Amino acid sequence: MTPADQDLTVDPATTWRHVLLAVTGLTPQVVTETICALWLRNPSLVPTEVHLITTLRGAEHARLNLLSPAIDWLGRLRREYSLPPIHFPAEHIHVIAGTDGSGLEDIRTPDDNVCAANFITEQVRRFAADDDCALHVSIAGGRKTMGYFAGYALSLFGRPQDRLSHVLVSAPFESHRDFYFPTRTECPIHISQAGKDVAYDCRNAKVELAWIPFVRLRTAQHRPLVEGNARFSDCVGAIQEALAERELVIDLKTRRIRAGGKTISLPPTELAFLSWFARRAKTGQPPLPGITDKDPHGHGTAYRQHFVDELKKIDPLLDEGGKTLGAFGLRDGMLPDYFNTKNSKLNKTLKDKLGALAARPYLILQDTEASGYALALAPAAIHYAAVPAPQNDN
Repeated sequence: MTPADQDLTVDPATTWRHVLLAVTGLTPQVVTETICALWLRNPSLVPTEVHLITTLRGAEHARLNLLSPAIDWLGRLRREYSLPPIHFPAEHIHVIAGTDGSGLEDIRTPDDNVCAANFITEQVRRFAADDDCALHVSIAGGRKTMGYFAGYALSLFGRPQDRLSHVLVSAPFESHRDFYFPTRTECPIHISQAGKDVAYDCRNAKVELAWIPFVRLRTAQHRPLVEGNARFSDCVGAIQEALAERELVIDLKTRRIRAGGKTISLPPTELAFLSWFARRAKTGQPPLPGITDKDPHGHGTAYRQHFVDELKKIDPLLDEGGKTLGAFGLRDGMLPDYFNTKNSKLNKTLKDKLGALAARPYLILQDTEASGYALALAPAAIHYAAVPAPQNDN
């Protein structure tokens, strides 16, 4: 058993939906070929349900060949190999919608291509949003762009339990319109060779599944894309921003920052906490030791003063003698719980707004070697300046 198989072996106690999501054109046999390859390799990987993404032409072709009682290739596969039930009603054949909302006959224009990208991306995002679902995406069918979008979408939203594959069929059965799986009983098909039809027995065909490694970028995206409707271009843009050059701009007057290419509004205490560490990073100061309950070095008192200084820069009306210390729970110095809570809230806000990957350069993290907390940005990447208000603050 390979590592990929081992990761997906079903524990009898689990209730995972094993969903096979395939993109197809006029080759719906990739579904039966993939299921057969899974069964022969590891029966626990056989999907509990199947979904297709295709065009109007492809949808009718798939329905007639896979589900119609007159042909019923999926049913024949299940009966021949005694497979467990697989839920695949006609409603699981999803037709790509065009710009006008109607189903696409084919993918012929740049606009059609954009519609296909967005439709496939949203379908993958929707399945990946279900924690009880293990998603298996097959890129063996459909146009090359459809396979690309499906694989990239899984990279954008895939989780540890999700997998990507391509099914390999031995010659001369590959891409033959009448071949759907290696049969267990004699099943001849005719293949044109050198101008003559030559009979081959489907029992001799071989199907193998090739697992395709992919980079999981789900945590790199900010939460609205993961949880809401996801356009392909928006998701790609989010990853590009996450990998862009790092720069932090802090505007204390408007209580906004610019980080990872996004404008973010912060509450005064979280902004003050970030600004405190930003000034230290900008002037090349070392990481700050954490605060313990005993605090033998009096860090809590010193930390309180630096933090209050930043709060006063945000709101000059705050007075150290009463309003600031009392209102913000700092009368007894900065206690460990206060320090840790503010740090945790700030880091969570940045991750929610930017995504975990894009947010990482702006987080206040503990340096294990230096045994202290610091903002790891280079001094030249930190600026105090005006940050314009965003059109749609997120």
